[in-house]
Order: sequence, then structure tokens, then C-alpha cells
Amino acid sequence: MKNKNQYKILVVDDEKDIQEFIEYNLKKEGYDVFLANNGIEAIEQTKKIKPDLILMDVMMPLMDGIQACQQIKTNPSLSKIFIVFLTARSEEYSELAGFDAGADDYIAKPIKPKVLLTRIAAILRRKETQVVENVEPENIQLKVKGLIIDRDTFMVYKGTEKIQLARKEFELLYLLASKPGKVFKRDSILEKVWGDEVIVGDRTIDVHIRKIREKIGEDLVGTVKGVGYKFED
Repeated sequence: MKNKNQYKILVVDDEKDIQEFIEYNLKKEGYDVFLANNGIEAIEQTKKIKPDLILMDVMMPLMDGIQACQQIKTNPSLSKIFIVFLTARSEEYSELAGFDAGADDYIAKPIKPKVLLTRIAAILRRKETQVVENVEPENIQLKVKGLIIDRDTFMVYKGTEKIQLARKEFELLYLLASKPGKVFKRDSILEKVWGDEVIVGDRTIDVHIRKIREKIGEDLVGTVKGVGYKFED
């Protein structure tokens, strides 16, 4: 794992006091910190500095965090960057919209420094050791049911069609496709794809499954009611 001062973190928030508060705590911990005031600046900065992690507010002027996240995650050269939303909005639809856009985690304001630093450390650890459990590391490509799922490029190929998935969508699909016919329970999916440090709800899995089905086809991922999901064999 890198030293903290080797990690670049981009903080995106239109409130100066929050920016300064987060910047102070991250720099104190040894991280290399960059700032942006809205979604447009976030995209420009992301292309320029290629941060390891983006902490981004949802509600901002000019371009909100959801739109910025979508644009970053659909850019192949930027899609592997981790994005964590910071927001005071606690409504379920806001959280689901964030994950739907490709966010990797979600932290509610007011932000507690210890919680923030713990979550960041956990996410950066996952960045360094992102190998799905139960799949051999040398299996960079999975070929199943007419799909090629390429872990090296985070791309899915269906015949001549090239399909771009958000990071968590890809990891969830890769996990299911690694063992066609096996039913993965919800708890197991959360542990293997999101890790035990991140608190997300069952609806998060449902949103990601829906997006995967929209992109690769409705018939490849099956639901086992009350249990979990499987890749059809």
C-alpha cells in the first residue's frame, strides 16, 4: 500500500468552510489534497491530476455531484477512480441516485473527522487489494454466456458490442459470473463487493443488479427470491 502522501484526494464542495475543514484533516493525516468548487471544476481537476479518491458534495451550483460522477465514471480513463459522496441529504432516493451514478460510498454530513479518515483508509485499502474473493488472480478474463468480462480493462464485451459498467456494477457482475449457477446471498455480495467497512443497504444491490441487466440483458442474472442473485448457467 502507498504512503499517505502518495495518495491524491480531490475534495469537491461549494462551501468553503467544509472544504477547509476536510482539507485540514486530510493534510494533517498526510494526504495530498486538491480542491474544486462544483462538478465542472471536479471533472477538469480529475482529468488533470487523476486523483486516487474524490470526496464530492451532491448539491452544488453549475453541475451537481451526481452529474459529475456520471461523467467521470463513463470516461474509460477515469472510471477506476473511487468517488465518495458527501451530503446532508438523508433521503433514500438521494443515496440510491448516488450509487446509480457509480459512487463507491456515501458519507452523511455533519462529518466527523475520525469516521471520515477511517472510511477513506478502508477505501484506499480496497483500491490496493481489489481482487474478488473466490476468483483466482490470474483469471483476468471471464468468458461466459457470450460475454467476455475483462478485469484488466474493467470492460464487458458482448459480441462486437463494448459495454462500459460502473466500478461496482463490474465487480458485482464479475463475482456472479465467476461461478455460474451459484446463488450468492446478499450478505456475501455486500462483503465481497463493498467490504465490511462500508455500510450500504439491500436496495444498493438491487440498483446495481437493475443497471447490470439494462446493460447486458435481462436474462443473464437471475433472482432467487429471499436469498440473493446468480449468473444463469
